[in-house]
Amino acid sequence: MSGPVSADRVGDASADRSLPALAAAEATAAGARMRDVVSAYFGLTKPRIIELLLVTTVPAMFLAAGGVPSLLLVLNTMIGGCFAAASANVFNSVLDRDIDERMRRTRRRPLPRHLVGPRAATVFGVALGVLATLWLGLFVNWLSAGLALAANAFYVFVYTLWLKRRSSQNIVWGGIAGCFPPLIGWTAVTGSLALAPFILFAIVFFWTPPHTWALAFRYREDYAAADVPMLPVVKEAPAVAWRILIYSVVTVAVSLTLWPVADTGWLYPVVAAVAGAVLIAESIQLLRRARAGLTDAALKPMRLFHWSNSYLALVFVAAAVDPLLR
Repeated sequence: MSGPVSADRVGDASADRSLPALAAAEATAAGARMRDVVSAYFGLTKPRIIELLLVTTVPAMFLAAGGVPSLLLVLNTMIGGCFAAASANVFNSVLDRDIDERMRRTRRRPLPRHLVGPRAATVFGVALGVLATLWLGLFVNWLSAGLALAANAFYVFVYTLWLKRRSSQNIVWGGIAGCFPPLIGWTAVTGSLALAPFILFAIVFFWTPPHTWALAFRYREDYAAADVPMLPVVKEAPAVAWRILIYSVVTVAVSLTLWPVADTGWLYPVVAAVAGAVLIAESIQLLRRARAGLTDAALKPMRLFHWSNSYLALVFVAAAVDPLLR
C-alpha cells in the first residue's frame, strides 16, 4: 500500500499544473499588448480622413475614363493613396501632439496617451511616405506619385507647421492639400491633367471651410484652449456663419460648372443642384441661429458638418455614375 503524499509532492504537482495557466496568461497579455500597439499605429493614420480622400479619388477615375477604369489601376491608386494620406496624417499627429493633449476631442489619440513615441511615429510616417511614392510611381504613374508627394509636403509644411497656429485662414489655404486626390485619380487614368479635375479640385477647396468651421463651432473651446486660431475662436458666430454661407454658395456654383466642362449627362447636374440646395439651406439655418445669439451647442453646427460629408460624397458619386448611364 502506498503511504500518504508528502506536502512537497503536493506543492510540486500544484506548481506543475499552474505552469500552463501562467504561460497562457502571459501569451494573452502579450497578444493584448501587440493588438494595442497595432491599434495605436493604425490610429496615427486617421483612417476616417483617409476614407474621405478616397471618396474624391475614385470618382475622378471613373469620370476620366468615361466609364469603368481598370479595376487593378483603381486598386493600386487606392493603395498608394491610402499610404500617402496615412503618411501625412502621421506627421500631423507628431507635430500636433501638444495640441492634441490639450483638446478633449483628441487627447485619446496614440501620441497624447504615449502609446507610441514621437521618434517611432516619425519613422513610421517616413516609411509610409516612401512606400506611397514608390507604389504610385511603379504601379500607377510618376505624375500621380509626384502629386501625392506634393500634397503631403503641403499638408505638413504649409498647413501644419506654418498656417495652423498662426492664421484664422489656416484651413482655407491649408485645405489645398486635401484637394489633390481628384488630380491624382484623374492622372492615374489619363497620365495628364485637364480642366475637369481642376474643377473637382475647386469643389473640395471651397467645400473645406464650411465643413471645417462647422466642426470648429462644436469644438470652439477646445481650439481656444489649445491656442489654435480657428475662425470660430477669433470671430463672432454670425461673422463665421456668413462666411460659411458664402463658401457654400460658391461650392455649389463651382460644382455646376463641371456639367458643361466634362459634358456630363442629366444625373450629375440634378444631384449637384439638389444636394447643393440642401447645403445652402443648412448654412442659412446656421446663420439664423447665430444671429439669434444662441450658444455653441444650440447652433447645431454638426447638422451642417454631417450634411457637408454627405454632400461631397453625393456629388462625387454622381460624377462617377454619370458616365455609366451614357
